[in-house]
Amino acid sequence: MATTHFGFQSVDEHEKAQHVRGVFDSVASRYDIMNDLMSAGLHRAWKAYTVLVANLHEGSQVLDIAGGTGDLSLAFAKKVGASGRVVHTDINEAMLRTGRDRLIDAGLALPTLVCDAEQLPFPDGHFDVVSVAFGLRNMTHKDRALAEMCRVLKPGGKLLVLEFSKVAKPLEKIYDWYSFKVLPTLGKMVAGDDFSYRYLAESIRMHPGQDALKALMQQNGFGHVDYHNMTGGIVALHVGIKC
Repeated sequence: MATTHFGFQSVDEHEKAQHVRGVFDSVASRYDIMNDLMSAGLHRAWKAYTVLVANLHEGSQVLDIAGGTGDLSLAFAKKVGASGRVVHTDINEAMLRTGRDRLIDAGLALPTLVCDAEQLPFPDGHFDVVSVAFGLRNMTHKDRALAEMCRVLKPGGKLLVLEFSKVAKPLEKIYDWYSFKVLPTLGKMVAGDDFSYRYLAESIRMHPGQDALKALMQQNGFGHVDYHNMTGGIVALHVGIKC
């Protein structure tokens, strides 16, 4: 039986998606509030920088993977205009439904669909930009997902991976205390769920660091990869250009 990690646990790799789905089903309704609380609002700056680096133009075709509650899809849609298109996707239906409702409330009806990043239902060379924010670490086979993202990009297209990463050494102790003590307590108080936020802290520790993720992207079709650390490496934005 092939196994993979779910936080610090080992699980059958065929069951990981189900476990992850359970986490996000639990937190979907309070996801945005918790993001503001646990990042002190910094997630908005991280996403704004991602939109800046995307450098979108009128008419751009964008795929937002793990788009969740729609923050990036909404920001991208403002950049691509009426002649462009942003496709809002997530593997988790509860998160996607929350995001779709939020986009409609903002006056946007974007193509929204449940799909698995390891098996994207789009043709080769279709998108100018693909983004995945805080979703790659939850994927069972990151290499397959990255290869699929590369496949659906046009030659010279850009992949943006915004994800928690390896924090700078001087911050490690306080970051560990915050992650394993404060976050689960916040989750219990606000979302009624400490387990999901304990999983969050564990999944971050199991995710490849900056250089390891850069190498993985290069191994899966991206000829040029840079990363930009933010907030002392708590988060990194990896930018890959398809060969």
